[in-house]
Amino acid sequence: METIRAARVDDLPAILAIYNHYVAQSTCTYQIQPDTLAERSAWFDAHGAAHPVTVAVNAGAVVGWGSLGPFRHQQAYARTVENSVYVHHQHHRRGIGSRLLADLVERARGLGHHVVVALISADQEASVRLHERAGFSEAGRLREVGHKFGRWLDVLSYHLLIA
Repeated sequence: METIRAARVDDLPAILAIYNHYVAQSTCTYQIQPDTLAERSAWFDAHGAAHPVTVAVNAGAVVGWGSLGPFRHQQAYARTVENSVYVHHQHHRRGIGSRLLADLVERARGLGHHVVVALISADQEASVRLHERAGFSEAGRLREVGHKFGRWLDVLSYHLLIA
């Protein structure tokens, strides 16, 4: 069973490798170019106490990660966060994503956030199911707002009221 803990700087190469796999192979991120370690380090440094980054560790190896980030930067959105969950592609269907997401929701609640938002590519059925199982509900669909791998993609907006 994986241990979920706060991410550390020395976890960044594993976080980067997991993320960049999906940049190249999937529509679960709309990023087109892989991150560099410097870019992922700047991303990590931008997360403060109110926006944690976590990792799932199994036998000393990072097998997944999650984060809470600002939903928008205007002050009225300060208690709304957006979650991200990524599991190493060789570790799917083991409940790691569910445990990472549940941990993020509890951290958000403990930090006094009010809503957790997920923006999910409509073709990512596993991510939709993950969020629905965690109690998130669909709030809307943005049609053809992303373009990756030569096709237009819809984004589903999911949210969970936690406070």
